[in-house]
Formats: sequence, structure tokens, C-alpha cells
Amino acid sequence: MPPTDTGADVRTAPVAGLGTATDNEETLELRLPVGFLNTVADVQSSATCRASFAEDLLDHIDTWAAAATPVGAFRLVPVDIDHDLPLVTRWMNDPSVAAYWDLAGPGAVTEEYLRRQRAGDGRSVPCLGVLEGTPMSYWEIYRADLDPLARHYPARPHDTGIHLLIGGATDRGRGLGGVLLRSVADLVLDRRPACARVVAEPDLRNIPSIAAFLTAGFRYAAELELPTKRAALLIRDRSLRHLL
Repeated sequence: MPPTDTGADVRTAPVAGLGTATDNEETLELRLPVGFLNTVADVQSSATCRASFAEDLLDHIDTWAAAATPVGAFRLVPVDIDHDLPLVTRWMNDPSVAAYWDLAGPGAVTEEYLRRQRAGDGRSVPCLGVLEGTPMSYWEIYRADLDPLARHYPARPHDTGIHLLIGGATDRGRGLGGVLLRSVADLVLDRRPACARVVAEPDLRNIPSIAAFLTAGFRYAAELELPTKRAALLIRDRSLRHLL
């Protein structure tokens, strides 16, 4: 589309000190101040860092407050590998846990597994579940929509997944799983406003785990054939959180 002719006679005058007009063509010889490009680079770097911080994939789990539950105050605390490795390793070597997590063995096995998550981009955060000040469970809060799991079900943006194991044998069989799963799902929905669904995919053989999720308000959605297991897809919807 041609430019509109306003009828005005507009001419460009030479800019003093920046060049001269020749053959009806204006030229500018622009010299940037020393250090200007470095300043721009610093600003861009700072903006990138701020964007990276703002785009935490799980909304800064380390800042989530404790939840009041019927069994006491419960908090998710991201794993400190140097401090927490012996405890998590012991749990992973419990036969009841090893049957589903497949991480039994020396501490190096668990350490490698945890470090892969901690060194990643934040799409999965391993946590200790601390009840009334005592670590008693291991959790993984993860972006299901960014996980290989998303290839196996109709994922939605910001779907958030939960993995859980109760560490001590004395804490199992008491109904703690269902109580804590409901509280953690509520935490996810409260602290992650973009998340409309919390999902889980326990092994179909793990009947106590499936029962705990159902008690916590998750619904059975499908059976999934995953690379390492046949799983139940369980979903807790934000829209139904107060009904189930």
C-alpha cells in the first residue's frame, strides 16, 4: 500500500557533526559511547536471570507454607542431598518400597537418582514430607505436562504430578497416606493457580497407594501402559476439589 500524500513538503536537514548530505541522501555516522554495548549486555543478562527466576516451573516449592492436617502440621521440604541421602537411601531399601521404586542398593544409587532431579530444570522437585517436625515420607512434585508421562494421556498445561512413599513401616496402614495426599494436592492447587489438575500414576499392583489417592479425592481416569509399569491414572480436578 503506497504512503499517504499529506501535501506537506518535508525535507531532512543535515545533522551537525554527524555527516553531510550528498546527492539528496542523508547519512549518519553514529559512534556509540565506549562501554555502551557492555551495559546493554549486562541489562539483558539481568533480565534473563529475572525471567528464569520468575518462570520457576513449580512456583517455588521451597517457599510453600506448612499445611494444617488432622494429624498435625505438614510441610514439603526440598531434599538436601548432602544431609538427607542416608535417610532416603534407607527408605528406598525397604522391601515394600523397593518393589515399586526399584532404587534399592548402595547410597550411590539413590544419590544419582536425586542429583539428576536437582540438577535439572526444575520440572521435578524431590522433597521430604515433614510431619510435626519429623521427616516421615518422600515426595516428588513434578510437571506432568512436561514429563514423558504426557505422551500417554491427554495432558493439559500445568498438570502437576505427585509421587509418594511413606518411609517408616510404623507409619503405614494408619490412613496417613490419604490424609497427606489430600493436603499436598490442596497445597499444589493453592500455590499453583495455573494448575487445574493434580495427577498421579501409581502401579496398578500397589493397591494401598491407589486406595490412598482415592481417599484423597482423586478419581480413577484410565489405565495406562507405561514403559516400566501398568499404571492407574488418577486425577484430582480443581473444579471438584470441594466435592470429593
